[in-house]
Amino acid sequence: MSASPLLPRPAAPTAAPRARSPRLVLAAILTTQLMIVLDATIVNVALPDMQKALDFTPSGLSWVLNAYTLAFGGLLLLGARAGDLLGRRRTLLIGISLFTLASLLGGFAQGSGELLAARAVQGVGAALAAPSGLALLMGRFPEGRERARALGYYAAVSIGGSAVGLIAGGLLTQWVSWRWVFFVNVPIGIGLVLLARAVLPETPRNRGRFDLLGAATSTLGMTSLVYGFIRAASDGWSDPTTVLAFVLGAVLLGTFVLVELRAAAPITPLRIFAHRTRSAALVARIMLVGGMMGMFFYLTLFLQNVFGYSPIQAGLAFLPLTAVLFAFSRISAALMTRVGLRPLLVGGLTVSTVALLVLSQLQADSSYVGVLVPLVLFGIGNGLAFVPLTAAALTEVEPQDAGAASGLVNATQQVGSSLGLAVLVTVGSAAATHARPVGASPAEVAQHAFVVGADRAFLVSALFLAASAVLLGLAVRPARARAAAPAAAPAASRVVAELADGPVIVAPEDASALFEEEMARAAVRPAEA
Repeated sequence: MSASPLLPRPAAPTAAPRARSPRLVLAAILTTQLMIVLDATIVNVALPDMQKALDFTPSGLSWVLNAYTLAFGGLLLLGARAGDLLGRRRTLLIGISLFTLASLLGGFAQGSGELLAARAVQGVGAALAAPSGLALLMGRFPEGRERARALGYYAAVSIGGSAVGLIAGGLLTQWVSWRWVFFVNVPIGIGLVLLARAVLPETPRNRGRFDLLGAATSTLGMTSLVYGFIRAASDGWSDPTTVLAFVLGAVLLGTFVLVELRAAAPITPLRIFAHRTRSAALVARIMLVGGMMGMFFYLTLFLQNVFGYSPIQAGLAFLPLTAVLFAFSRISAALMTRVGLRPLLVGGLTVSTVALLVLSQLQADSSYVGVLVPLVLFGIGNGLAFVPLTAAALTEVEPQDAGAASGLVNATQQVGSSLGLAVLVTVGSAAATHARPVGASPAEVAQHAFVVGADRAFLVSALFLAASAVLLGLAVRPARARAAAPAAAPAASRVVAELADGPVIVAPEDASALFEEEMARAAVRPAEA
């Protein structure tokens, strides 16, 4: 694979990378990625047990997911910058250590507040470790077959980690306790710190500044908005705290825009949003991931609370989705250079919309077939759409913005997860509250209310995806129009052409392995003075 002419080459590590065993280096990086990806899903199956043990409200339960994704997504770009300035290995070790300590505290949590604080610290650790691990992988493995193979393993771990998380969460919750979905990270994290210190090379430290104010205002602003939606689900839209949360969120996000306009080294250069296709792709990603995470949240509870599945059965129920996502993301990568972005985006999102519409018809007496068919359809649709959606978000990115644009793809994915889930929890809770009582017992009435709320959440998720399909259909130019444009082909398109027939495996959950190289190169670029 040839180097992209638009991006600088990675900075050489201070220690000769060839002195380290490539297998051990790869093992350390892949284990880091597995731990981070696994923790995004391992708690899903354990949510009902957490709710009973720590007295979470239905709306408050979503914060077990949101606390992690908000901290992870909000600080991801700052984590990449930390690697630039402090050194990649040092930043990765700090991130793993934080993540491990937070996992230990989360396992011992005696109240909902303690658990949510631990989840937030886990997100901070993940934001520090993830970009540094990928950058070290890119610096260690030279371009060509060796790097492509390493990226393939990295992407396989990314997509496989989600399935492992669901199954491991079910096994640990059913056989031991929900607390072990956190404790399991502790021995892995300790071993990983020892291995990383021994085998990973360090990169040079650079002079520069942290855009701390930009990171703080963006993360706190999004957190305030998410809190406003979840508060509205339990206390209503006119509640003073709800209103205050929305106002504070708007003020913080407005301040973030002003900070980024004036910052010498902004964490998010706002000129990235000047391109129509890029902006549409980022907004669509927020809606797509929001709808997807809402589906995971409600369907996990549906399988256990309504169908009566055990945690293990619930985890295994999602395996067809993971397998189909994996297969169709590879098909999508091969088709992108032949049919262009727009047909795959619009077609894939349309199929996913149909899947969610089918899920919105689930009833308490439905069978697993009523879940399996839409899960397979959803996997086909999202598998087709995720890779071109990433390509669209990186269209015609200027070289100096490549790192920020690639990091923004991952950040919007995490933010979309939190914001979308908050909206859907609000919708589902409101529908459940107004559901007419049906049943002879309080348990039957509660189950009916949950089914009504879940079906409404699935329906709104379908609307999210339908809006994404319309937006991208209008914003993304057809392949012929792009071919006729005088501008040079964007770096992302070249990477697709180079990797489409190679051994790289596409990971839809992790912003696509087709573009990991671009993000990693930018992540190890020399810091601005």
